Amino acid sequence: MNEYFSWRKMKNRDIPAVETLLRSVEDGYVSACGRFLIRDPSMDPVWMLRGKNGELAGLLINSRSTLIPVLNGRKEIPMPKFLRLFFLWKKVHSVQGFSKEVQLIEDVMEKMGKEIKDIFDFDLMSLNKLPSVSGFLSGPSNLVLRVPRLTDLDEIALLQAAYEQEEVIPNGSVFSPAASRINIAKIISGAQILAAELNGRLVGKINVNAVSFSKYQVGGVYVHPDFRGLGIARRMAAEFVTSLISQGRGVTLYVKKTNLAACRLYAGLGFTVKGNYRITYY
Repeated sequence: MNEYFSWRKMKNRDIPAVETLLRSVEDGYVSACGRFLIRDPSMDPVWMLRGKNGELAGLLINSRSTLIPVLNGRKEIPMPKFLRLFFLWKKVHSVQGFSKEVQLIEDVMEKMGKEIKDIFDFDLMSLNKLPSVSGFLSGPSNLVLRVPRLTDLDEIALLQAAYEQEEVIPNGSVFSPAASRINIAKIISGAQILAAELNGRLVGKINVNAVSFSKYQVGGVYVHPDFRGLGIARRMAAEFVTSLISQGRGVTLYVKKTNLAACRLYAGLGFTVKGNYRITYY
């Protein structure tokens, strides 16, 4: 590198500067901001990339078993030598973020002998104004959209389990029904979630899975295969996103590039692509 940069671990006195950086790049790093805000300081360290004069140029956020680079488009970074020691005491299962930034971390990890298992590429999409819902408020006439309760847990857990196995779990990983159920129970209890009910049966769901300084990240969008093609996902997403935007926050989400139906749905609501997002599993 032509410029001098070095890494050091974040201290309490650095938090205001780190938050200032995250706020300035929030639109592209909602997941990173959200993880930073809910981190356990004793278990989830943050490393800062500093310039010669002490300026903050980037971050590596550890959240449980995930590393998230926040490099703001930087194409080159010095070798984060602390990672070698870090991997001796903590298991990292994935790296996620903008594709080029994840690639930089992948290169470092490969030099350390870390084997890449699975790579998934998504489009990171963003919406900061009320969506265009014309043509999206259709669906079956008897479709009911409502906030699920814990009494709905058995039905919602089945949808969540199917979503995780279809959209989230990497190849070769073992799916845990118990962990999935605990996860969706927490979402019902403490996050924003909407369910689609048809003829008394819950057939779809959508929820917030991260909250940053001024934005929501939407995830867990799923409709049972037997009820797809009826306009349920369009109606559910339109109403849910409208409610989030009405709260004065922007909304982001990830969508698989190969999921053309979902890409069309979100584009129709007014979402625009912010960049390529990548998740690499180890």
